[in-house]
Amino acid sequence: MKSHHHFSLILCTALLASWNSPANGEKISDITRYVRFAHDDIVSYGILESDKIQEIKGDLFGKWEKTDKTHDLGEVKLLVPSRPTQVIAMAGNYKSHLGGEKGGVTTIVTTTTEITTDAKGGSTISKQETETETRVSGEVPEKFRFPQPFFKSPSCLLPDGENIVIPPDAGAVHFEAEMVIVIAKRARSVSKEQALDFVLGVTCGNDISAREWQKNDVQWWRAKGSDTFGPCGPCITSGLDYDNLQMKLRLNGKVMQDENTGYMINDVRTMVSVISRHVTLNPGDLIFTGTPGATSGIEPGDTVEVEIEGVGILRNRVIAGE
Repeated sequence: MKSHHHFSLILCTALLASWNSPANGEKISDITRYVRFAHDDIVSYGILESDKIQEIKGDLFGKWEKTDKTHDLGEVKLLVPSRPTQVIAMAGNYKSHLGGEKGGVTTIVTTTTEITTDAKGGSTISKQETETETRVSGEVPEKFRFPQPFFKSPSCLLPDGENIVIPPDAGAVHFEAEMVIVIAKRARSVSKEQALDFVLGVTCGNDISAREWQKNDVQWWRAKGSDTFGPCGPCITSGLDYDNLQMKLRLNGKVMQDENTGYMINDVRTMVSVISRHVTLNPGDLIFTGTPGATSGIEPGDTVEVEIEGVGILRNRVIAGE
């Protein structure tokens, strides 16, 4: 039985073909779609064209060449598009995710309690400090005008078609549709002008987030990095205008997020350049670029789809962990 990869990728391939075939017959854009797949327990990279994968020989992130071997898309298992050494994700990279409803005002109240215990007498003294931050819709808080990345564990990555597993003690778990940058080659202190030379392409991502852990833990290690909390795929598409792609998330068929990547606060060039000043990026590393608008909960039995214009559809079901 053929997988759903076949249908979602065929649709986007047809759209790309129409973009690349103007009336005068000249090719207007060099768009290539790479997949990482398993066939007969052998893992390979290939180039996707229509419903066929042309296998390549060598290193996708180095030297490679096409082979004569082809596979039907429906007869292979698509994997996470790369094997990154690092998975980096952006916090607060869309105005719509920071400011609430248009024209609204959001006030964030943070209370810190310090408890001191007298070792001899056993008495305790508590001291509370409260900070408030007000965010106005349409305005970008100063700290988010500079990229604010965090790390997700590479072990959280999940390919198209596999199940998001919600741990039994996780509480509320939300979807977050995101475009994901795939790094092409080692990047260290690259300039904004050169940054796109270090980008192989982009893919679809879903930054699954356990909100109670995100709020109450000191770090986001399990809130954002638990196993299966990083769905990613189905392919890497290069040659697109990465800062002008429509992105949608559907929950059980209903559109829940719908925004263009042109509304990112920090664009692709900026993210790659700034991150590379502090962290050396390696071939195949992934950068989740942030989510737009509001997010909401997912539950066992749900199906979540992230669709990015020209890339494809990342589809995952949700199940309960044991």
